[in-house]
Amino acid sequence: MSGNHDYVIRAIRPDDWPLVKRLRLDALRDPMAGLAFLETYEEAVARADAFWQDRAEGSGEKSTAARQFVAEAADGAWAGSVTVLMEEAGTKDWEGSLVECRQGHVVGVYVRPEHRGNGLIKALFDAGVAWAWERGAERVRLLVHEENTRAQGAYRKVGFVPSGVTVPFVKDEEQDELEFVLGRPY
Repeated sequence: MSGNHDYVIRAIRPDDWPLVKRLRLDALRDPMAGLAFLETYEEAVARADAFWQDRAEGSGEKSTAARQFVAEAADGAWAGSVTVLMEEAGTKDWEGSLVECRQGHVVGVYVRPEHRGNGLIKALFDAGVAWAWERGAERVRLLVHEENTRAQGAYRKVGFVPSGVTVPFVKDEEQDELEFVLGRPY
């Protein structure tokens, strides 16, 4: 657990599922959601509570395969979130590509608009990346839509750089997502 100004950065707990759901639904209402997330608000809001409970359990504080970190404001509200999935060498990733090394894959990045620009995203990334290093990751990666320049700028500020790899955007094969990576500090 670490602090950033008036925030506590922590891993979610299984009983946080209603807050996990609320933050995700709010993220899916963001004007950039169509470029940032693979699901729509309509798909997410239709999911049963069991889905959100499983999600909180599967990426909670005891999970070794995925970990969701949240920034909790002084008033208890969640200001943002980052999730890191562990990908094992020799397996296939979500789009069927071979994973070449043990790596963290950052997904579900969201900071509420009123909490942007104050370093909060760095604190969230610091927690997620530190967890990936603790799990033996050789690198951490993320995918960002080629037109999501705001997110690209934020990722560069926290140390990620383009790898040169592009992946067709799932929602639109004519658009690409760019892979950004962060190498392990030795």
